[in-house]
Amino acid sequence: MSVATGVAGLFLIGFVLAEAFEALVLPRRVTRPFRFTRMYYRVGWRVWQAAARLFPVSRRRHTFLSAFGPLSLFVLFAVWAVGLVSGFGLVQYALTPERGPIDSLYLSGTTFTTLGYGDVTPSTPAARALAVAEAATGFGFFAVVVGYLPVLYQAFSRREAFIALLDARAGSPPAAGRLLLRAPPGRDGGCLTGFLGEAERWAAEVLEGHLSFPVLGYYRSQHDNQSWLAALTCTLDASALLLTVVEAADRIQPRLTFAMARHALVDLGLVVGRLPVAPDEDRFPASRLTELLAALTAAGVTVRDDDKARARLAELRGLYEPFAAGLAEFFGLVVPAVWPADDHPDNWQTSAWMRRAGPLAALGADPAGEHFD
Repeated sequence: MSVATGVAGLFLIGFVLAEAFEALVLPRRVTRPFRFTRMYYRVGWRVWQAAARLFPVSRRRHTFLSAFGPLSLFVLFAVWAVGLVSGFGLVQYALTPERGPIDSLYLSGTTFTTLGYGDVTPSTPAARALAVAEAATGFGFFAVVVGYLPVLYQAFSRREAFIALLDARAGSPPAAGRLLLRAPPGRDGGCLTGFLGEAERWAAEVLEGHLSFPVLGYYRSQHDNQSWLAALTCTLDASALLLTVVEAADRIQPRLTFAMARHALVDLGLVVGRLPVAPDEDRFPASRLTELLAALTAAGVTVRDDDKARARLAELRGLYEPFAAGLAEFFGLVVPAVWPADDHPDNWQTSAWMRRAGPLAALGADPAGEHFD
């Protein structure tokens, strides 16, 4: 019985340490079939989404969903700590069964947290050696956790900085049609090309950050009408338009940005195990494309409105829209339209003290930006 208890304790310790190492230290995706952390997040997210449906579709539901990422992380740390304390407690009980299971767990808890009250102490050389190992493990565990959180939030801040930049450029939620109208190709003096270059680097950072810290996918943006998925999709939409129906002086940068953003979208779908799905509705009907091309022409942009260009655009959209739809379904996010019919003030034009944007709305709606001149 003591041998079985000790083996079970050692297995639990090794299992928890391996899970913590893969989640906190190993900088790459783990592909083995079973991982407790993966199952924990998938099951926990489904339960959390089911609970969120009890709220009406409003800010309260979005707030409830936004709490899952940070809260799930702290719960996971607590589960790992309980697992390690239980594992070491089982081994202590196997080494000194006369102490009893409750006292063994108490000794393990005070040793792991380095409290060391001294009212229960290890009585054999093997038990003392185990206590020293557990104290070192507990100290290292808390050190890794404390060091993990700043790195995680730095990655989150870098992700959100680009999303905030999209607000004035592409609207809220971001739309590629608005981006091209507010920074027309050929009239922007390199503004659009430079921004797409920044979008390429941002997509690479999102891919690296979400692969290293998959919990970032559950962290939502400050505003309900913004998200990392919407920003990534808007970037792909703009690149696809510039590569097909919109004449741009530089097609190299849109091509590079499209490749990087699609790479990120596909790999992030693999991280959460979401297969591509057909979108519920067409995000960019032919009528809206015709209207956007007319608006771009009025803004002085050269366009290509022929069957070949439209077919190529549909082909490029088919390379990423199913993956975006799958991720949106999983995370409970919304994929924005390429050029929405309804127009709302941008987030920067409103505040908690303003119900209407007033004259500021003209700044965001003006495609040429004359109000800044």
